[in-house]
Amino acid sequence: MTTKMPYKILCVCLGNICRSPTAEVVLKAVCAGAGLDVLIDSAGTSNYHPNKAPDLRSQKHALKRGYDLSTLRARQLIQQDFLDFDLILAMDMQNLQHIQDLLAQTIHHHGKHVIRAKVALMSEHDPDYPKQALPDPYYGEADGFEQVLDQCESSSQAWVEYLQQQFSQNTATTK
Repeated sequence: MTTKMPYKILCVCLGNICRSPTAEVVLKAVCAGAGLDVLIDSAGTSNYHPNKAPDLRSQKHALKRGYDLSTLRARQLIQQDFLDFDLILAMDMQNLQHIQDLLAQTIHHHGKHVIRAKVALMSEHDPDYPKQALPDPYYGEADGFEQVLDQCESSSQAWVEYLQQQFSQNTATTK
């Protein structure tokens, strides 16, 4: 199933080196497996790690499950992202608040009419992790990185099911 132009999703955490790059590659894989024409990127609400590769622990755990994060580089969320992306997914409530604060600034500077992005939690539609934060594994052990992968896989599947419904409803209304 495809849309007329690729739907664009941005996954956002704090530093863009653990959770959001993992969410990016997992969501890409799940969307590709479902045949969805979706472009996915990731960013951080902070600028702690500009142009850095994802955390080596994130890369190691992701690679064990067949996800390659090695080519990704960290970047900060910017106002332009609200104009370019259809959906911005926050990994937790604190980042959701930072995203909404930047959205308010973007509306103030550009006007509401140019805002394209909707903002939601990564786990918004996830029946296994309903509206739960994706815990930051950075200061933890290996099990934290595995938890991130588990939640990203579950939430990505939920988003694919949601998007398939939305795309089919949009197709039905345009016929």
